[in-house]
Amino acid sequence: MSRRLIGKHVLITGSSEGLGRQLALDFAREGAAAIAIVARNGEKLESAREAISQIAPDAQVLTITADVSEESDIERIVATTLDAFQGNLDVLINNASKLGPSPMPLLVDYPLGDFVSVFKTNVVAPFLLIQKLLPALINNQGRIINVTSDAGITGHPGWGAYGISKFALEGLSRTWSAELAESGVKVNWVDPGDMNTAMHRSAEPDEDPSQWADPSAVTDIFIHLASDESNENGKRFLAQEDESHEYQLQL
Repeated sequence: MSRRLIGKHVLITGSSEGLGRQLALDFAREGAAAIAIVARNGEKLESAREAISQIAPDAQVLTITADVSEESDIERIVATTLDAFQGNLDVLINNASKLGPSPMPLLVDYPLGDFVSVFKTNVVAPFLLIQKLLPALINNQGRIINVTSDAGITGHPGWGAYGISKFALEGLSRTWSAELAESGVKVNWVDPGDMNTAMHRSAEPDEDPSQWADPSAVTDIFIHLASDESNENGKRFLAQEDESHEYQLQL
């Protein structure tokens, strides 16, 4: 590890398992001073906190048990994080995501309640977190990284609300990056590719998960974008493309 994130204050949603947990671990290895981890499962969050503390005993680790689809929980996440970090925030990673019903139905059969619920987690939550944390991010010329998917650029049959929500997240990311271009805040979005995570196994239960990447293999681009070495803004990155940081896919 090259310690690219020394002193950084970071908030990662969906960080009790999978990619979010791995990001928290690797950000700690890279020297982040404070990491707020957010998820609905308090026990898994505590397990993640213990793992982070073993890697970086001096790092401040804040656990927030919350559901990002609830506006009141968003308010609590923001208030708790800024209070604990004394108003500082350098990096926001919107990683929390909801798949929806599994197996995923075609749109003609998709229940409205599930469709709305997916959008609350995958689109509305990132919008609100960015909006409410923006003053702190502007003060620190921070970094915002949204986690997308190839389902956000190609309409895969059967990926329903999840895929459509990722299209929306990419549009949200593009608009935020344009509106914040003069602020010093950098907004980018990363497609981590196929990973061996609980959500992916649920999405494609008939596939062999051993063919998918471990989350630890895709975190380097996130570290780069969160660090001071990065000046990219308004770009889409493929985490598994190569190791040269030439990941951007211009659309």
